[in-house]
Amino acid sequence: MPSHSSAPIRVVVAKPGLDGHDRGAKVIARALRDAGIEVIYTGLHQTPRQIVDTAIQEDADGIGLSVLSGAHMTLFAEVLRLLKEQEADDITIFGGGIIPDSDIPPLLDLGVAALFTPGTPTKDITDWVHLHVGGAREPAGAQS
Repeated sequence: MPSHSSAPIRVVVAKPGLDGHDRGAKVIARALRDAGIEVIYTGLHQTPRQIVDTAIQEDADGIGLSVLSGAHMTLFAEVLRLLKEQEADDITIFGGGIIPDSDIPPLLDLGVAALFTPGTPTKDITDWVHLHVGGAREPAGAQS
């Protein structure tokens, strides 16, 4: 359900589960916004279903999950399952947070498109989103 190619990329940034720390998610949301990407920030304590429902309602091209609680395996899997159930699995899932290196390959195998760990420069994330989410459209205001 990605948007039309003339529209800006739309990304839902979400904090699933009981994790109460959202500074990193807000930093990423602002960086994406400053890079010309439309951002819908869901706030803290979202369930996977709320996140998927928001992404579908907002016609999002991507969902960025921020997980610091240690529940990343369960939360990413549930969001992916619900997207498939809703026939919205064309929405690109990426994320970050405190994710052990050993958990990254299984999450990528599950269908997570990319994972960014602490210390990743925000420009690397915004560049990745421009290249891999929503049909790789140019930033708003970019010259062709």
